[in-house]
Amino acid sequence: MISRPDAAEVDAVLAFDPVWTADLRSNWLQLMDAAVWDDPAMQRLGDAPRLRKRLLELGERLKSLVADRRWIPHPRERLKSALAAAAGVRETLAAAESLLAGLAPGPGAEHLRARLQGLRQAIDGPLSTRENAWAQLLDAQ
Repeated sequence: MISRPDAAEVDAVLAFDPVWTADLRSNWLQLMDAAVWDDPAMQRLGDAPRLRKRLLELGERLKSLVADRRWIPHPRERLKSALAAAAGVRETLAAAESLLAGLAPGPGAEHLRARLQGLRQAIDGPLSTRENAWAQLLDAQ
């Protein structure tokens, strides 16, 4: 019989490395700086504000991802919340990347692409590992 993980075990697997969290925040801030202050040109009118709005949403989703979930009473719900937050991050990241297709060529565009790629790299590996661990614990419950 598979044992059910307790709240302490779930809390441990949901705890984020502060260094990784700081790295995500730093990468996101650099991305926002490039999106706003580099003023990258878009091929379609209105795409620049949509892109900035999507990147702001990405920051909110990243904050939600690393948020403390101990306030949620049931361990299973904590895991489901974390998995939903991770899915939200991936969805918003993909939406932002699709808007990058509308960038006009130039140094601002290249810098913005590089910043978004840096953030994606910071997210992908560690988040995939965590999502797998969360899903395994969820299956065990």
